[in-house]
Amino acid sequence: MPDPFDTDYVNLTSPAVAHYAVIPSDAADLPVRPRAIYVNASGTAVMQDNGGEAISYELAAGTVLSIRPKRVLASGTTAQLIAWY
Repeated sequence: MPDPFDTDYVNLTSPAVAHYAVIPSDAADLPVRPRAIYVNASGTAVMQDNGGEAISYELAAGTVLSIRPKRVLASGTTAQLIAWY
């Protein structure tokens, strides 16, 4: 399929072009740093930033988070998340 935008500069305000289901882990970082996180099913998500700070978020389904976590921890995470990049 032709993509007239395939040569455009990609940045954080551009639409995402790929996604993956987030598999929470207490030991492993996300495989690709996302542009945003989509909440597929509501619940709690514990996300870790660059500095290792982990914060728990109560999330509603359908929410888009403009956060780029390094890791989503398995301990405490019940939400189903999709990473956009």
